[in-house]
Amino acid sequence: MKTNQSVKRLRKKLIPFLILIVSLFVLMIELMPIMVVVTSGFKRDIDIWARGPFYFKPTLESYKQVLSNRDFLLSLKNSLVVGLISTAISIIVGSMASYGLTRYVFKFKEIIAYTFLGFRMIPQISLVIPLYVMFNYLKLRDTLTGIVLAHVSFNIPYVVWLLLPFFAAVPRDYEEAARVDGATENQVFWRIFFPLVSPGLVVASVFAFLMSWNEFLYALILTSVNARTAPVAVNGLLGQYAPKWGQLTAAGTIMLIPVFVITLTLQKYIIKGLISGGIKG
Repeated sequence: MKTNQSVKRLRKKLIPFLILIVSLFVLMIELMPIMVVVTSGFKRDIDIWARGPFYFKPTLESYKQVLSNRDFLLSLKNSLVVGLISTAISIIVGSMASYGLTRYVFKFKEIIAYTFLGFRMIPQISLVIPLYVMFNYLKLRDTLTGIVLAHVSFNIPYVVWLLLPFFAAVPRDYEEAARVDGATENQVFWRIFFPLVSPGLVVASVFAFLMSWNEFLYALILTSVNARTAPVAVNGLLGQYAPKWGQLTAAGTIMLIPVFVITLTLQKYIIKGLISGGIKG
């Protein structure tokens, strides 16, 4: 009996330790590419392959070249503008759609909801050519308006499905009390529901912005010079004859900065939104 109890105690102590070791190992695997990119940005091109990833003499030459590149700076500005505008439109339209799908009863509601999901699952490569033809006809190709509309097309279905459980979890008592007090439909949505589902809105905003910030295929096909975004500009640093590894990694590190800033700043709201999945009455 004592032996069995000792074995059980040993297992209880070992299991958390093993989980910790595995978690640290997975974390190291996940962070290794990021560390290589960040450190390579401070190397000369010849040093990137000459030595190990962490033995080098730091230099800011790659960053100077990247930050003096007007095309890259313009692409960063375009990415920021496109990301913010497409996120704002997606959140407003997507939240309204989620509100309607969860609070009203009408025919074909489930079909409409799954249609949003179906649009989100269609591969981008299947849509980019029709979008190219349509934008070219409407003179929206290589414009910020065109690329914003393209990003909105894949962000809205994601936002709709992400916000559905948040709107569905709001108790009916809130809207009924508001309507008894004379609130209009717009007031019920903006003053009652919008604040209550704020954790979901934060999560949806973060992921919508990041998807827009990292999107490459639409930006590659639908833009050329004026509306080119940062991922396409980074791809342009591959060069005609040989990749500019230092500038590539420096530009990649710069693109990581908004991701880390947004994630770390809104970390508690993101976790809260992901865990709660809605409002508990």
